Amino acid sequence: MNQLTERPVGGARPALSTPAPLRPSPDPGPADRLRGWVVTLVLTAIAAITRFRNLGYPTDGGTPTFDEKYYAHQGWEMLTGGGIEDNPAYGYIVHPPVGKQMIALGEMLFGYTPLGWRFSAAVVGTLLVLLVVRITRRMTRSTMIGGIAGLLVICDGTSMVQSRIGMLDIFQALFVVAAFGCLVVDRDQVRARLARADAEGRIATSRYGPRLGVRWWRFAGGVLLGLACGTKWSGLYFIAAFGVLSVCFDLAARRAYRVPRPWWGTALRDIGPALYALLIIPLLVYLGSYGAWIASEDGYDRYSVGNPYAGKHPVGSGGPWSWVPDALRSLWHNQAESLNFHTALTNSAGYHHPWESKPWTWPMGLRPMLYHYEDGGVTGCGKSYCVDAVMLVGTPVLWWVSLPMLAWALWRSVTRRDWRYAAVLVGYCAGFLPWFLDLDREMYFFYAVPMAPFLAMGVALVLGDILGPAPIVREAGGDRFLAHSERRTLSLTVVCLYLAAVVANFVWLWPILTGMPISVDDWHARLMLPSWR
Repeated sequence: MNQLTERPVGGARPALSTPAPLRPSPDPGPADRLRGWVVTLVLTAIAAITRFRNLGYPTDGGTPTFDEKYYAHQGWEMLTGGGIEDNPAYGYIVHPPVGKQMIALGEMLFGYTPLGWRFSAAVVGTLLVLLVVRITRRMTRSTMIGGIAGLLVICDGTSMVQSRIGMLDIFQALFVVAAFGCLVVDRDQVRARLARADAEGRIATSRYGPRLGVRWWRFAGGVLLGLACGTKWSGLYFIAAFGVLSVCFDLAARRAYRVPRPWWGTALRDIGPALYALLIIPLLVYLGSYGAWIASEDGYDRYSVGNPYAGKHPVGSGGPWSWVPDALRSLWHNQAESLNFHTALTNSAGYHHPWESKPWTWPMGLRPMLYHYEDGGVTGCGKSYCVDAVMLVGTPVLWWVSLPMLAWALWRSVTRRDWRYAAVLVGYCAGFLPWFLDLDREMYFFYAVPMAPFLAMGVALVLGDILGPAPIVREAGGDRFLAHSERRTLSLTVVCLYLAAVVANFVWLWPILTGMPISVDDWHARLMLPSWR
């Protein structure tokens, strides 16, 4: 009788996506490194094609469109004015400098042109796909699930449009996702160190568990979170959320490896370093982003200490904070003025925009954002009357499953203690829930751009659960064959049909994501909901 043996395909773990067991053994991740990088690079190349194709179109008569009018020009001012904005006669320098510095890099290469002020956004939007693939692959130990997540980001309308416009949100999304990835790697590294200590019998040497040493991945996460805050202040929400997430990772690891006093061990040995890496380092990076402003002679508000401001009393140079350098006190005043601008931008104060939206509409993209619309003199659609438009809209087949995804993620996090779903929930909610704190504020759908990568990761995890365990390779008498089940075949069919629907929906929306000339009938056909009009 021939002996029958079984093993997972490719030497991978038995399931595509399973939570780590208690007291886990060291897990180096997926074994298919070459295939993993091939899938990653192919998807990144596809993303680059979609992001860079005809990048310079459309414009408003050759000038920036929508809020590009602020950031493209401010980036150019930074490039030509010693690293600071000129702010000619209006107070619209209300965001930190990092995103505008990124735009300036593209303008340094290609000048003050549409390609120049959009180039960096396209690069970052492409890199975002690469990061999502690698992060999801690491969390699930599955190249397939990582590839699915990358495909979803490629076909996400919000990520696509923001990668093709000179605004700030795509830069923040990249920094946030990269910081999230660093914390995932840090989690794996911590568990590897604890596994080594466990193998050497050092886990219980101290009742608080072993010290975890220098954690450079978490340090890198802090740097990236500082850059996220240096792009838009909403990065503060991710600092708070990811700080808690990192400490929870440490607590779970100490409990998994049977540290005698895991709570005290986390409190005494992990919280302090976490505060340093994920609070102090981001603050220093944020202050560093204002280096050119601090060194300038004519930066907006740079010398506000001791000088009258807009006819008001001068900013005092004495008082209990007189020991703080004037440059930092002037920066504090500058930040307060920016905060006043944002807090006053409310509906009750009379600020309304025809395309504004509230956060409860964001998970399903119920109120998108029209960036560009032109219907005069447009040709090329094969009709006598054409329009071209760019609308920031989430691909419905992807965004309309967000609520079921969130419900399943919460269920898995609570009942199965599945850390992957919990981590994705933290990232998604950090970009979503804080906006409910001030519903009177004027808000827009592009605030939801950092949510999109976590939506893609969450949906990919759900699809991994639908797929179930990887097929088993059976070996008998020297012959090898895959043991497929009817359930596996059905699950694979369902996942493939869903992904095909996402791609088809993305292709259908392509004209209004890129400003292609289309007929009026085609334009109205793509406005799938009354709230899109």
